[in-house]
Amino acid sequence: MKTADITYKFNNLRTAKAKGRIKLSPETVKLILEKKIPKGDVLSASQIAGIIGAKKTADIMPFCHPIPIDHIEVETKVGEDYVEVEAEVRGIWRTGYEVEAMNAVMMALLNIFDMCKAFDKNMVIEGVQVVSKSGGKSDWAEDLTGLTAAVITVSDSAARGDREDKSGPLAEEILKEFGAEVIGRKIVPDDVKEIQRAIREFEEKGANLIVTTGGTGFSERDVTPEATEPLLKKEMIGFEEAMRVLGVKFTPKAIMSRGKVGFLSPKCMVINLPGSRKAVEQNLRSFAPLIKHAFKMAQGGGH
Repeated sequence: MKTADITYKFNNLRTAKAKGRIKLSPETVKLILEKKIPKGDVLSASQIAGIIGAKKTADIMPFCHPIPIDHIEVETKVGEDYVEVEAEVRGIWRTGYEVEAMNAVMMALLNIFDMCKAFDKNMVIEGVQVVSKSGGKSDWAEDLTGLTAAVITVSDSAARGDREDKSGPLAEEILKEFGAEVIGRKIVPDDVKEIQRAIREFEEKGANLIVTTGGTGFSERDVTPEATEPLLKKEMIGFEEAMRVLGVKFTPKAIMSRGKVGFLSPKCMVINLPGSRKAVEQNLRSFAPLIKHAFKMAQGGGH
């Protein structure tokens, strides 16, 4: 048993709204509005209960992650025979706030029930639901279905057969997992011309996405960025910066990667990844959902 793994998700602004209502007798509604319930101001107390409920969600829901909350708003609307509660919860994090918003609504409604139970034996809580959410992967993420991909491992020792290539097969596995058709995988030495030849070869074979692993560091033989950069028509600097920002969350050594990302043409992209399996997994899982949108932009689709 385990919680969802949100390790590879981005920290970004996420919002969720939920609502629900409690059915009461008109007489009870009147007591609430006239503030004649002995326990106090029902609506104000219930709004506070909703705020506390949102904050305590991870304490009572075993699979909810403890998450930072930047904003909670709980509002009540009174009808002839009901009180409706709407809650909005917002924060910058790697997972959504839907359960927190629903819990805010539930706690507010339960507080109304608790404060009014001496006066109304037939109250019913109903219709608690998420009415909107934003900021999650469903807003922007896409798989790689319909794209063809190729993987190039850049390593002198792997090219000589002195060590097993572990990063290349992992890259291929993840690309397939996201729905890409992998049309080839190749190992080349740390040589500018060999790297460029392999990139051009896969471009000519129709690869939309060419992923290289290795050769992005500082040693004299680390020349993958030098081989890639002259081939690029459009460099994707934001991808490069984001890969390093993401990487340092896992290891400070990620700032040592000089990998390039960009388009050889509107139909072919190259991504330089470090040679470690962890770096390949972290970067591909995080950025693969954005690749299709990048192609749409490159081909004139805009945002």
